[in-house]
Amino acid sequence: MPSHREPVRVEFVDTDAGGRIHHTAALRWAERAEHQLLRALGSPELTRFPRRRIEVDFVGPLHFGDEVVVEIAASAVGRTSITYAWRVLKDGVSCIEGSTTCVHVDDDGLPCAVPAELRAALADGPLS
Repeated sequence: MPSHREPVRVEFVDTDAGGRIHHTAALRWAERAEHQLLRALGSPELTRFPRRRIEVDFVGPLHFGDEVVVEIAASAVGRTSITYAWRVLKDGVSCIEGSTTCVHVDDDGLPCAVPAELRAALADGPLS
């Protein structure tokens, strides 16, 4: 399945009073990487995938100024949903690992089938 790598620098706004990243920063970074993956696949439907489930494990600290890479790939594609596996790496070491399940919705906000073109693109080999 195609994957995407998104470079990120931990900004001051991403940190808490203790100087480490605030947990919500990881969710924003994962969503940014997801959108970049969808853009690279030619999908115009960036706003039709609300979150259904999010799991995150914080396994190493990140601080203001750290340079990291967010890696993301679809790990499962259901009839109406896509699950992404993602992680945040600092110097090649995993600091955050997560998964996000998004449901494809229609104009009324009801679950509907993942478009065939996107399903096919997610099944193809890695992005070049």
